[in-house]
Amino acid sequence: MITVIGGGPAGRLAALRLAGFGREVRLIDSRSEGLGGQCLHHGCMVINAHNDAAKTIDAARTLAALGILDDTPPLAYAALKTEMEGIQETIAAVIKKETIEAGVEVIRAHATVSGRELFLDGERETSSEALLIATGSRPFIPDIPGTSLAGVYTAHTLHRLRHLPAQLVIIGGGVVACEYAYAFAAYGTTVTMVVRSGLLRSFSPHLRVEVLKDLNAVAILEQTNPLSIEGEDTVTGVRIRTGAGGEDTIPCDAVLIATGLVPRTEDISSIALGPAGEILINDRYETSVKGVFAAGDVTGPPYLTPVARREGRAAADAILGRTPPSVPAALPQAIKLKNEHSFAFLPGRRDDPLVIPSPAGPGSFWEVPSRRTGRAVLEADSMTGKLTGFYEASPTSSTAAGYLAWCISEGVTVETLESFLEVHPSSEGVPWLIRYISERREKEEKN
Repeated sequence: MITVIGGGPAGRLAALRLAGFGREVRLIDSRSEGLGGQCLHHGCMVINAHNDAAKTIDAARTLAALGILDDTPPLAYAALKTEMEGIQETIAAVIKKETIEAGVEVIRAHATVSGRELFLDGERETSSEALLIATGSRPFIPDIPGTSLAGVYTAHTLHRLRHLPAQLVIIGGGVVACEYAYAFAAYGTTVTMVVRSGLLRSFSPHLRVEVLKDLNAVAILEQTNPLSIEGEDTVTGVRIRTGAGGEDTIPCDAVLIATGLVPRTEDISSIALGPAGEILINDRYETSVKGVFAAGDVTGPPYLTPVARREGRAAADAILGRTPPSVPAALPQAIKLKNEHSFAFLPGRRDDPLVIPSPAGPGSFWEVPSRRTGRAVLEADSMTGKLTGFYEASPTSSTAAGYLAWCISEGVTVETLESFLEVHPSSEGVPWLIRYISERREKEEKN
């Protein structure tokens, strides 16, 4: 018997792979909502639901400003929540059925681990042949007064918000903070972002420029520290200290804390952890305790669903005695706003990128008057022609992002891709840049 703890992307994919190789597997998950983990219940799928609704309203607002539509339809927030939850339940039922039919025993229970010992709902279990911990991550809550007030939410508790707030303060300046800021601003909420340092400070400056265009309806306060969340029984405002040293209070009726993630290891003991509470593993996903493995967010960043899935399968391979595959060097990522901001880069410095506006195409035609069709950025090694990174802001850029990231990781050259033919019309500019770099390199070689 092999025991997997956690029914999210890493744990479920590991369980399916182990069962596929004929092993007896039980999958332990504590969520009342069912399998699917953070991605389905609080993360990716929730963002998809909000972004679809927000972009529809945003597009209608653009058409109304041009006189093509008479008005912008209002959002029925309660209906959005109800319908979204129904779809989440449908997906959870589908993946549970798929998991059970694959031969995995699914058990709903709260698991705690102490070294090799496993406890389910407080009862000690018999030892398993191998134990895989894939308990994921949870929101990081900063140490500021007022976080327990009614009206204060994280991505994991936002489902409790049943009515659209009039004024929302988002504490945080990362991807999730930006995605929710865009959505709620599109809904008509007055949104203020309180950012301790800089918005998306670790990302490409080209991305930041385009993201700010999509967040033009959001007040963004950078270099600003939240001192406390104010209110008696429910939130009424956020007290801040600005970079100049002054203090102010932002009135609001809801606060969303989006300050990053931390590994869920509060129920793990007698296993070596890192400084952020992440489980430490070797190159075979084994922890400091022999026979105990870990994969996914519980082992630390980058907190990406595709990486968690890959690590779950890799950990399963290690348990099976196979050689686990490595994680690609370039990881495809996307920020979902009015445009999809998709990117992947190799680590380290590269040559200066080429930059062009993304062309008008599906989803961006009506943005030509405002010059907001997006931006395409491509980096390639000047000596070898190998792709080293890209960024694309366009309505559907994430569709090709995974393929481009694979090309980067595999060392594919612009010459190899020069014959690539995109579907037309398209709103992506990277294919144009690939051809341009290839032709420029050909001219340089002739000279």
